Amino acid sequence: MSKHQITPGQQVKLDEIPTRGEEFCDDRRQAEKRFKQLRDEIIKWQQVLWSEGRQKLLIVLQATDAGGKDSTIRKVFMGVNPQGVKVVGFKAPSTLERSHDYLWRVHNEVPPAGMIGVFNRSHYEDVLVVRVENLVPEDVWSKRYQHINDFERLLTDTGTRILKFYLHISRDEQRERFQDRLDVPEKHYKFSLDDLEKRKKWDAYRAAFEEALTRCSTEWAPWHVIPADQKWYRNLAISEIIVKTLEDMNPQFPTIDFDPASVKIDE
Repeated sequence: MSKHQITPGQQVKLDEIPTRGEEFCDDRRQAEKRFKQLRDEIIKWQQVLWSEGRQKLLIVLQATDAGGKDSTIRKVFMGVNPQGVKVVGFKAPSTLERSHDYLWRVHNEVPPAGMIGVFNRSHYEDVLVVRVENLVPEDVWSKRYQHINDFERLLTDTGTRILKFYLHISRDEQRERFQDRLDVPEKHYKFSLDDLEKRKKWDAYRAAFEEALTRCSTEWAPWHVIPADQKWYRNLAISEIIVKTLEDMNPQFPTIDFDPASVKIDE
């Protein structure tokens, strides 16, 4: 089990979990070297997963604003064949999506056989932002933890391996990243005044994340809380877990029903 994995039944208290990677690794240079090796492994395993065409891997990323979800996707999956990876970003639901149950749009984006799916935000928004912003009553969102566990069990029972990562940054780190987005013109597009309103609700969002992590880390779909103040460690930790999972899935290139040496190609 990964050192960052939440044990089923564990009461999560985020204030007790480090946000800095140096708590676990004190050699950034070696960590970055190892990360590049792991990324090459992901590239190789993705090719085999795609070729085999039977298993699926779903990666869920959640974080507070400026937590690093986009950066994680760019860094970890750099060089991976884009035909075999699909990234889905879940924003506010459309009118059509609101006319269905809240998991309808999510189920529709689950990766098919042979694919790696990456959720940039996910069905967990329906027990996070929906809860904190009072978009639905408590007697509605409080039932969703069990819905989510059952949904994820359905996915795993039908061949989808699930990895869930919470990118754990400190309040100070979030402030620095927001300031960077204001200071650098090329990053202005990343900043929204709404981010500051959500920052005022830091404690409420922290409580919502803690309950989701506590109630929805299961044997079949565990949560991992990744120290993410330092991007170099975040990338390393997530890549290690992905590679270990792909090794455990152990996809194989498909066999052929003929002897390739017997095939003659006309000149």
